[in-house]
Amino acid sequence: MQKAIVVYYLTDKKNNLSDLNQLLQEGWKVVSQSAMSGAGGGGAVYSLVTLEKN
Repeated sequence: MQKAIVVYYLTDKKNNLSDLNQLLQEGWKVVSQSAMSGAGGGGAVYSLVTLEKN
């Protein structure tokens, strides 16, 4: 089974890295990662991450 999530990082307090870390702890593995451009700038970083779990 695969799933894709958009990981974002705005600041130390505004990001969803904990969501990605939780999935990794649950046994999901990263299959691929692709950088995405952020709309409107502001220093935000976005990445499309594809995960897989058997």
